[in-house]
Amino acid sequence: MTSPTAQRLGVVPCVFAIQHLPRATFPEDDDWIALVRAPEGLTVIREAWPTGSGDRWIGLYGGGTGHHLDAPGMLAAIIGPLDEASIPVFVASTFHADLVLVPEPRIKEAVAVLEEAGHRVDTRHLSPPGS
Repeated sequence: MTSPTAQRLGVVPCVFAIQHLPRATFPEDDDWIALVRAPEGLTVIREAWPTGSGDRWIGLYGGGTGHHLDAPGMLAAIIGPLDEASIPVFVASTFHADLVLVPEPRIKEAVAVLEEAGHRVDTRHLSPPGS
């Protein structure tokens, strides 16, 4: 099934960690990719720590033509098929596109699901298993 809002996505060439800091208003370092401040604390997206501790997420990022703030359905076209496949996501939106994070062990499945839905996914930055 091809989505009317099919997009070109790329695998981001780093691994991410998502952190919740319940009493923080800003992280103590500047090693972050995205921040969201909410009443329950601060959510921080950063490159995963080299030790591999915690959950690791792989990012899919779109952009380019056709993705404008007023274009409806762009994010839904990506997360809808992933939801149907029961693949968890965490999303951070930018002015130009959405960074959709999926658990590292599910990235190849996520790519297959998105391609089946009509998206084009550039996987050149996808690491081989075990790396």
